[in-house]
Amino acid sequence: MSIDIETARRVAKLARIKVEEDDLPALAGEFNDILIFIEQLNEVDIEGVEPMTSVTPQRLKRREDVVTSGNMPDKILSNAPDAREGFFAVPKVVE
Repeated sequence: MSIDIETARRVAKLARIKVEEDDLPALAGEFNDILIFIEQLNEVDIEGVEPMTSVTPQRLKRREDVVTSGNMPDKILSNAPDAREGFFAVPKVVE
C-alpha cells in the first residue's frame, strides 16, 4: 500500500493538523516509511512468544477485592478540587 499526496492531505485534515502544501510530499513519504515498517513487523515469527507487560518479568500488585457499603463521602470528597454539600462541584459548560 502506498500513500499519495491526496491521502496525506486527507489524513492531515481528519487529524485536524495544518500541513502546508509544500510539506505534503514529505508527510506522504513518512506515512509510507511507517507502512513499510509495519509490513516488516508483520513478517516476524511470533509463534510461541507470550505477551508481556514489561521487558523484565514481574507480577503486578494485587489487592483483595472486597465489597464495602461505600458509606464514606468525606473520604471520597477529600481530594476533590471543589466539593459542595456532599457532591463534586464542576464548572458549568453548557448555557
